[in-house]
Amino acid sequence: MALRPQAGDPAASGAGQTPPDSPPSQRSLGATILGRQDLHALKALMVLAEEPQRWRSVADLAAGQDLPAALLEQLLLRLRRAGLLQARRGRAGGYRLAAPPQTINLAAVLSALRPTAIAGSLMASPSRAASNPELLAAERVASLLENRLWRSLNQELNSCTLADLLHDLRSARAVLEEGGGWLLG
Repeated sequence: MALRPQAGDPAASGAGQTPPDSPPSQRSLGATILGRQDLHALKALMVLAEEPQRWRSVADLAAGQDLPAALLEQLLLRLRRAGLLQARRGRAGGYRLAAPPQTINLAAVLSALRPTAIAGSLMASPSRAASNPELLAAERVASLLENRLWRSLNQELNSCTLADLLHDLRSARAVLEEGGGWLLG
């Protein structure tokens, strides 16, 4: 499934944009790719990926992010319905990964979290563009560029797995430790 910002998502509304005078490393092209809920779910998945066979309670996962358990539970239920997590009831229950971290890619995760992604387009409405051929040509080029960018993003999401994120998490932790090393991306 190709992912695009959803209506109501910060990525669709432009919320979360950085000011234009921000350093290039902090600036986006007008929208954030991952919304808050996506980030909450990914953080929980990284915790689960550290010990893939361990059952973790929603309360435990939510406390680690200082989130309400009910919010995280809704995200985890979406991931379970998509077959990415297993759930078990009871005192020793909770959630765990349904497959090894190296087999769960980010495209599958985001598709589970955004089942009704809305495709956006830069194409002009026929009435506006019909009166100005230059506008029509420019908007078609912009639309083609947007499609190329989304294809590149989807390729990256399909190739990046939870194991890759876990590696990055461990690297970031090592850098933050006293006398830590370099974070290479």
